[in-house]
Amino acid sequence: MIRLTRRAALGSAAALPFAAALPARAEAPRLDPSHPTVRRFDLGDLQVTVLLANTLTNPTPPQEIFGMDVDAETFAQVSRDAFIPDDISQFFFTPTLVNTGDSLILFDTGQTGADIGRVIEQAGHSTDQVDTVVLTHMHGDHIGGLMTDGAPTFANASYVTGQTEYDAWAAMESEGFETNVRPLADRMTFLSDGDDVVSGVTAQAAFGHTPGHMMYRLSSGDRSLMLTADMTNHYVWSLAHPDWEVKFDMDKAAAAETRRRVLGMLAEERMPMIGYHMPFPAIGYVETRGDGFHWVPESYQMML
Repeated sequence: MIRLTRRAALGSAAALPFAAALPARAEAPRLDPSHPTVRRFDLGDLQVTVLLANTLTNPTPPQEIFGMDVDAETFAQVSRDAFIPDDISQFFFTPTLVNTGDSLILFDTGQTGADIGRVIEQAGHSTDQVDTVVLTHMHGDHIGGLMTDGAPTFANASYVTGQTEYDAWAAMESEGFETNVRPLADRMTFLSDGDDVVSGVTAQAAFGHTPGHMMYRLSSGDRSLMLTADMTNHYVWSLAHPDWEVKFDMDKAAAAETRRRVLGMLAEERMPMIGYHMPFPAIGYVETRGDGFHWVPESYQMML
């Protein structure tokens, strides 16, 4: 037999009106996962906007793309140490807008015109406002957004790319180049190592990934940042281990040499970089670690 004390009985009675007044519990719908697509900050007088044109989960075993020349046990251990799986990966595609005050410059165009147009609008601009498009190299995920339904995506833009890169692809049989790049040749300016797009935006050779792959150094006042494009394609399997072979590098030895040179320079100068395939927002620093390097994602440095 359960005995109910006077205090317990009074407490239960007092709670009844409140319980009766509570509404039925609403069921919250399960929402799709979300991720940011725009990151904007000032670099001196330049305004930089990083755009996530696309991200996708790639089921291809990562070692078919990265670290193809190392043993499976080493690859798996490096992945475990970095808290990432070794059997699947996430790809990011991040063009960058730079507003100089006089010009709105887009670096690379993503995979499709629809993708780059959508994210430029999310950033508060329109494709018609882009007056200069800079192509770091001619791989499809960088030139794919140049055209939309057979017409230039950026109706008012002129185009800039490296002379070595353009000449190399013009001599190849490349459908992407012929469809997206060659039709724009009469609106294109060609650069060499050390040339400026505009004052404060300087091309720097980073050959190997492609024959004339270029990076671009942004400088304003006492601040600098390097747009490294595909100089390194993954923050662990490429940046941390610059000598590992990468499937997409056309000249693997030259690409590895470029990675060591550029990453060493970035680490020494403590200069931030934006890497086209780094995890969004793709901004970070490089530090030396052992015989390789380590990716340090930006936290709030660009807010200061």
